[in-house]
Order: sequence, then structure tokens, then C-alpha cells
Amino acid sequence: MSMHDHTDHDQPQGSFLTSRAGLVLLGFLAIGGFLLFTEHRAHVLGALFYLLPLGCVFMHFFMHRGHGHGGHGHGGHSGPRNHSGERNPS
Repeated sequence: MSMHDHTDHDQPQGSFLTSRAGLVLLGFLAIGGFLLFTEHRAHVLGALFYLLPLGCVFMHFFMHRGHGHGGHGHGGHSGPRNHSGERNPS
């Protein structure tokens, strides 16, 4: 019967990002991101001006689904409604 050394199996394995290669990769990504931002700052900050109006249009388009605006043109859905969803008597 042979004896095997299993001491390295008892230690918990760290994640890739905490290893030496992972830290080097994070360093290169941080330096690359910084250089990309500093070289293209005018383009990035110039595009921010258009994000507010574009964001408003997309929010209006996608967020009106839950307000019942999709029922335009269907009969029997007109008139004010109370909190339970039933039509108020007029």
C-alpha cells in the first residue's frame, strides 16, 4: 500500500482574479481603460449630450406598456376607472 501526499488538496483554491496572473490582467485592463478614456475623452463626453434625449425617448417607448396605453381603439375601455380597475359610473 502506498501513501500519497494530499496536503495541497485540503487548501481552498482562490479565484483567478486573486492569482498573480489575474492581478496582472486587471492591471493591464485598468491601464488600457485609462489610456482609452484619456485619448477618446472628447468623443465619449460629446456623446453624453445625446444620451439624455435618447434615454427619454426609449423610456417613454418601453415604459408605457404597463399604463394601459396599448388599449387604444378597443371598444368598452373608455371612461375613468377607479383604483380596482372598474369603470366609474357616470
